This record gives sequence, structure tokens and C-alpha cells, in this order.
Amino acid sequence: MPTFRTGIGWMPGEPDARPPAGQDELDAAVAALAGRRIVALTGAGFSTDSGLPDYRGPDAKPRNPMTYDQFVGDPAMRRHYWARNHLGWHHMNASEPNDGHYALARLEAAGVVAGVITQNVDRLHERAGSRRVIDLHGNYDVIRCLSCGWTCSRAELDAMLLALNPGFLERVSELGDVEVAPDADVVLEATSDFVVAACPRCGGVLKPDIVFFGESVPPATTRAAYDLVDDSQALLVAGTSLAVMSGLRFVRHASGAGLPIVLVNRGLTRGDDLASVRLNAGTTEVLTYLERHLS
Repeated sequence: MPTFRTGIGWMPGEPDARPPAGQDELDAAVAALAGRRIVALTGAGFSTDSGLPDYRGPDAKPRNPMTYDQFVGDPAMRRHYWARNHLGWHHMNASEPNDGHYALARLEAAGVVAGVITQNVDRLHERAGSRRVIDLHGNYDVIRCLSCGWTCSRAELDAMLLALNPGFLERVSELGDVEVAPDADVVLEATSDFVVAACPRCGGVLKPDIVFFGESVPPATTRAAYDLVDDSQALLVAGTSLAVMSGLRFVRHASGAGLPIVLVNRGLTRGDDLASVRLNAGTTEVLTYLERHLS
């Protein structure tokens, strides 16, 4: 299959001008992956069928995610973040793995998939049964104090926030000014009276164990992801525009090692030129097809 060059005007998530993937592309994907030990790299598009919108897909709405410097340096921005997250977490926590998550987990159980590197923080891969998962950007259900290192679960923090802000969820829900995003954040303006929970041990700043924009992925996590790629024989990229280097570098690494790369996404990606097979398609339909033909 010929490669597709995106050109100077390309933007992450821009609609793909090619038609949706058909039988030829599906068969080419199976041929590229068959008989090889596969590592999967997933992004927000993998969870859209679970009701969580992506960042840069063709239908994604513009948003300005919180940066690390804003969170640690501005109490008002931190209050705004936790108010939005308090609401968004309830939506994310109620989301369930979709058929693509389950197909990927079963492929791992069958010995076809060696593991998953995910840019998502929703832990839906783990909940679907995937056992070897590298949460590249952390996960939403661990909270850590930036001063003393005290940790708790997101559910424990939720109980603290509910006690500090009685009636907030009900009041804000009535406003209808809510848009849930992939990191359990939401767009919400009425946050000025929200009370932020401090660390119960030292009074320090609590932060979700998530890599914020402007923050680096821990070196040990990066090394583990590279090792997983090196231990594999093919790379399946699913549901990501590869707009940030934290994911794109593994595609480049796999390409440099000569691994077949199958890329599945709705919309253009920064890795299109590196793909052995490129499918303009949803991840659920492709993963369920691959499960039937690779297991």
C-alpha cells in the first residue's frame, strides 16, 4: 500500500481525504501482523466508543488543557481544574471498556499481543483485562501530594471534595455548561466558590498522578515502553493522531527497527508516512476484526 504524505498544511486530527478502510486494508493489516508478537500504542480515539471524546479527532471540540505550571503556580487555576475534574471524574468513572478494549485484552491472553502502551489515563485497558499496560501519561485514579508524597485513590479524594462542596455537583449539572474531556476534565465556568482539598498530612498541593501538558513522562516509564517495543515484532497504533512526541517517538523507534506498523485512526496523524498499513477507520471495528483473524 502506498504511503500518504500529509503536506505542510496538515493539522493533527484533520479529516482523512481517503475513503474509509475497506476489505483490502483490513486484509493488509492482518497480513502485516500475522505471526508476529505485537505491541499496541493507543490514544484517546480508542475510548470514544466508551463515551469519552478525543482531543484531536475530526469531531473534537477546541479546548485548552491545564498546563503543569498553571496547576502548581496559580491557586485560582488549580481551583478551576479541581472543580472541573470533580464533575468529569464521575463521568469517566462510570464509563465501561468497549469491544475494542476487550478484543485487545483477548489478543494478549492468546499470546498475540505482548502489551499495551497507552496515552490514555482512563484505565479502561486494565478494566477490560489487559495485563501488561504501560500508562504513559499516568492514570486518573491515583492522587499524590507534591510536598510529602502522600497518596490516596481518586474515590477517596472524591469523598473529601463532596464533603467540602455540598450540593456542587447538583448545582453545576443544572447549568448544562459541561463537556467531559479524555483526562476527566470538563469545560465549566462556575468554579469560583469551589473548595480545593489539601493534603491531610502536610497541607500541601494534591495532584492527580497524570502527566500534565508541559510535564515530562517519567524516564522509567519511557524506558519500559521502549523495551516493550524492542521485545515485539510489530506495532499496532490505534486511536491517536500522534500529535505529541510522547507517542510519536515509539512509532519512529519501531520504524527505525524495521518493524511493520499498522496505524488505525479516524483523521490524519503525524505517523502516516511511517505506516506499513494505514486504515482510516474506528478502532473498535478494526480490533474486533483483527481478533477474529489473528487469534
